[in-house]
Amino acid sequence: MGGRQPPIRLLGQDRTMTRRPVALALLLVVLTGCSTGSDQPSSSSTPSATTQTTTSQPDTRTPKPPPAPGVDSCYRLSYAQAVAPTARTEAVPCRRGHTAETFHVGRLDRVLDGRLLAVDSHRLQEQVATTCPKLLGERVGGTEEQRLLSMLRSVWFTPTLKQSDAGADWFRCDAVALARSTELLELTGSLSGVLGTEEGRDRFGMCGTAEPGTAGFVRVACAQSHTWRALRTVTLPGSDYPGESAAKRAGEEPCKAAARTNAPDPLDFQWGYEWPTAAQWAAGQAYGICWAPA
Repeated sequence: MGGRQPPIRLLGQDRTMTRRPVALALLLVVLTGCSTGSDQPSSSSTPSATTQTTTSQPDTRTPKPPPAPGVDSCYRLSYAQAVAPTARTEAVPCRRGHTAETFHVGRLDRVLDGRLLAVDSHRLQEQVATTCPKLLGERVGGTEEQRLLSMLRSVWFTPTLKQSDAGADWFRCDAVALARSTELLELTGSLSGVLGTEEGRDRFGMCGTAEPGTAGFVRVACAQSHTWRALRTVTLPGSDYPGESAAKRAGEEPCKAAARTNAPDPLDFQWGYEWPTAAQWAAGQAYGICWAPA
């Protein structure tokens, strides 16, 4: 089935500005088909032998649709499985190690103008890709900014073509945590409300292995070893991309202030700022990220 999900987005991966000032610086059921056929014994070579033929009739009963996934189910997915359009792994107990947690199961709007849409149609895939990210906050909690500054993401799945042909019309939204850009963090227990707690923000927050913009920088969950941390977002105004220079300038003063507030010495501190590219802006990322040493 075509139509993979996009990679789990992380903002600002290719645009960073840092400053080192001193002194006032600055994410099954597979149905088997019914078979029909005939049972025809071979006739005897003797004239007195008789032959009989029994033909079974095709089973015209409508196949029962496979069951929809359950909310609050947990799965042990790899990153590649998490960004696939369908999921074939079985649920595991949430008290054990897992990487994905189902927080919503909805129904696909498959009928348009009296016509039944294919499960991999652009319209249905767009419905799911829009719905699941919007609902993530209801599961993980926190403010919108806290979610943007976290490594928690939503991924989504629809039935396979075979399941859809059998009547399945559900879609599934899962919450995952990125350990780094293409690796999922192992979870235990539930993600419900985790960003509403300081402990949850410390574990699932967005951190870096080095100064943003340097060769050693890798974006990681704060549960991993790190030296820098994302502090706040900077929302860029307007509906059109302001241009790289304006996007860069917009974050300078807010990021200086955020770093100064979090620094042990407000007269000697470092800060960093990532601003969205035009492509990221077009994808809906109209904000930048402020960084400071952890």
